[in-house]
Amino acid sequence: MKKILFAAMLLAAFVGCKNAEKNAAEVAETEAVETEAVVGDVVYVQVESVLAESDIFKSEGVALRDKTEKAQKSWASKEQKLQNEMIALQEKYQKGLITTRDAQQKEADLQKRAASYQESAQKEAKQLEEENVVFTNRMNDLLARAIADINADGRYKMIVNASALLDAADNLDITSAVLAKVNELYKADKEAK
Repeated sequence: MKKILFAAMLLAAFVGCKNAEKNAAEVAETEAVETEAVVGDVVYVQVESVLAESDIFKSEGVALRDKTEKAQKSWASKEQKLQNEMIALQEKYQKGLITTRDAQQKEADLQKRAASYQESAQKEAKQLEEENVVFTNRMNDLLARAIADINADGRYKMIVNASALLDAADNLDITSAVLAKVNELYKADKEAK
């Protein structure tokens, strides 16, 4: 009886080891498959990440953003200065420190300066907007060309923007490959000019 019980335990241990080896082999095979997207997969790109980490953004995009912020601060400062001058003029007039004629003349001058400033600010804003559109179009062109190059052999059935994903395996993320290709294309474009 003890021999049968011992033999049964030995058999169970042997079968358990075989199952464990089989499970380990299946897990290893699954992990190997998950490390790289296979032909025909639907893959995704974290577009915002590519755009933010690209060489074009780091050089030209940051400069354009800084230029825009500087212009906006300048506009706000000039508007505040004009408002303060208008308030000071009204206070002087209300206190009787200047004549009605002087107040009207200074108000007309302030209005002319405000109109001139508005016209100048609108031109600058339009120019900045145009620069921003051109930059965005260049970024989108680089991204589209990078994706086309990566999938030139048609290995992926679909490439989607990760911003719309709810859940996906990490091995389906081709963001780093797209980023590298965008940087490569940007460098080539710079050298061609």
